[in-house]
Amino acid sequence: MSLNIITSNADETKALGKKLGLLLKAGDCVLLDGELGAGKTTFTQGLASALKIRGDVTSPTFVIAREHKSLTDGPNLVHVDAYRLSTLAEISHLDLVTDIEKAILVVEWGKGLVNDLVAEPIHIKIDHDNVDENKREFTINAPELIIKGLS
Repeated sequence: MSLNIITSNADETKALGKKLGLLLKAGDCVLLDGELGAGKTTFTQGLASALKIRGDVTSPTFVIAREHKSLTDGPNLVHVDAYRLSTLAEISHLDLVTDIEKAILVVEWGKGLVNDLVAEPIHIKIDHDNVDENKREFTINAPELIIKGLS
């Protein structure tokens, strides 16, 4: 199923991320796609707030992957930036399959590289408006239960 949602500022983008975060469980994988500056990390910050993770969420561009531990007994967050990765071999070295069993995996730029990690990854395409730099359009492809929870 697919759903389009428009946000008009960073707070709304974080709120959308938080709303999705409340619907996720360990083993879920979210693939974020969008240009540089589209709001992928801002969205992930909102998602992380729902998971009550320890520490600040920043872009993992230079470290490739960062694990954020839960402050509760909930799942951890593994935040990956696959922008500089180009092969499945590079992805497999991250050992994401092990992490996914006890965490929620969010992968920026992961389309086509990590699609096979879980049976039904949640694909989110983020487009930002050329006229209003704060406006974002999210195209969310996810299982029906997730779409209903976000509607």
